[in-house]
Amino acid sequence: MALMSVVSCPSCGAKNRVDEGRAQASRPVCGKCGTPLPVGGEAGAPDRAGAAAAAVDHPIEVTDETLEATLAKYPGVPVLVDCWAEWCPPCRMIAPHLDALARESSGRYVIAKLDVEANQRTAARFQTSSIPTLLIFKDGKLVDRMVGAHPKQAIAAKLQAHAR
Repeated sequence: MALMSVVSCPSCGAKNRVDEGRAQASRPVCGKCGTPLPVGGEAGAPDRAGAAAAAVDHPIEVTDETLEATLAKYPGVPVLVDCWAEWCPPCRMIAPHLDALARESSGRYVIAKLDVEANQRTAARFQTSSIPTLLIFKDGKLVDRMVGAHPKQAIAAKLQAHAR
């Protein structure tokens, strides 16, 4: 019997069943978008343990000290960093949207939260003079930002645009 594993596409997030025996002889591709799929053992490939780590279903906390390592942990995956503060009503207003997006991510993107009061160095580095500010990173680089409270659909559309 063939050993099958489920691999998430790094481009579109689709789940693909991969026959590990055949994957050694020919490169598997995503059935939805045709992107080559990472197979176990490749640098940065989400093997069984990595796939579980990539599918984060809740916002993760980042700090001045952990931001870079967190971004490096998710190559090719958009990471949205919510720059917020406890006292900020618009920040509290969008928090449920971000929680829901994290639950719905299926490894296509990651949601993180940065408390700007406790992490002023990172807030200053990315010029977050208004909150909430949503920073979107891909491969460790800032690729987009949204300032202010936005509806869930607008945030999801931005994430989806960078998940391709």
